Amino acid sequence: MPSISVKGRMMPESPIRKLVPFADLAKKRGVKVYHLNIGQPDIPTPEVALDAIRNFNGKVVEYSHSAGIPSYRIKLAEYYKKHNIHITADDIIIGAGASEAILFAFQSIMDPDDEVIIPEPFYANYNGFAINAGIRVKPIFSSIESGFALPPIADFEKSITSKTKAILVCNPNNPTGYLYSEEELETLRQLVLKYDLYLIADEVYREFCYDGHKHYSCMHLKGIENNVILIDSVSKRYSACGMRVGCMISKNKEVMSTALKFAQARLSPPSFGQIAAEAAIQTPDSYFEEVLQEYLARRNVVVESINKMDGAFCPTPKGAFYVVAKLPIDDSDRFCQWLLDSFEFEMQTVMLAPASGFYSTPGRGKDEVRISYVLNVNDLKQSMKVLKEALKVYPGRTI
Repeated sequence: MPSISVKGRMMPESPIRKLVPFADLAKKRGVKVYHLNIGQPDIPTPEVALDAIRNFNGKVVEYSHSAGIPSYRIKLAEYYKKHNIHITADDIIIGAGASEAILFAFQSIMDPDDEVIIPEPFYANYNGFAINAGIRVKPIFSSIESGFALPPIADFEKSITSKTKAILVCNPNNPTGYLYSEEELETLRQLVLKYDLYLIADEVYREFCYDGHKHYSCMHLKGIENNVILIDSVSKRYSACGMRVGCMISKNKEVMSTALKFAQARLSPPSFGQIAAEAAIQTPDSYFEEVLQEYLARRNVVVESINKMDGAFCPTPKGAFYVVAKLPIDDSDRFCQWLLDSFEFEMQTVMLAPASGFYSTPGRGKDEVRISYVLNVNDLKQSMKVLKEALKVYPGRTI
């Protein structure tokens, strides 16, 4: 029998999706499952984006330019200008989601066995993207006790080798919701300059910042314009995950011309997704104001509820719509599966993502889970009640 590739064997399962079969079986038993495992918002996609698809009157669905529809990239540049990010359409390559944009970035700036430093816990698919590109992730530990603040500069410097080519940060962070400050990003700027590294900034949650805090982009850092690669997406901004439209942005002309070759090799990004995404730029500010208030209320329900549970702890995130919570459990993978295959409270249960899958270092995150607060407030209140009851009877409870 032919063998499977080494990459295929190395590719990790998604901690977000691997428990889906257990959730499906729970539903077949008549159990209501509250999905807190995946960042799929229930917020309506802006009508202006949906109308653009409904009103499409072209006779042929054509390939777009490999870098993306020119008119869309021009409007995107105008969007970023409002955020004090000054770029041109030529500094943008549209990808099939931020996922493809990250792959283009990895493949353009790193060779096999080169290294990218990422503070952990981090978005689980970064591991998969790295394996796909043949590069190595060097994790730097950030602790729940600090709220997942940027690790000390010394920890970064200890991990830098001749193979290190980049640092990647997600800001606001998935899975922790941590919002990096201007001062923390300035620390990274100094590292980038000192060691001549790239700084890849995943900023797809830019619009979701709470408690009066403002987002500071890595594109605002001075003196490293040719080192910064910005990754962005419409998925969360417009509650449009299925559009599969994201982008890679850099002022480094050599990086962008290299990435364009990878973009050409996959021909073009999705046409309908770009049509909808271009129209979505017209979404009024009132939409984001309402969405932000809704997520703030949801965040407060989750954080306050968890911190009232015996033996549990959850820092208050300043951005995105996730929390990582520490629970009195022996093994988050076991616990998350147990919730689906062995537990129900009033014919209800919750689906969480084990935080172990968001760490690259084996053994970490075993008593932590990621929760996406993407359900309405009433459902979140009920799901937190169910989680509280589950912790009371879980056989692997540690406190």
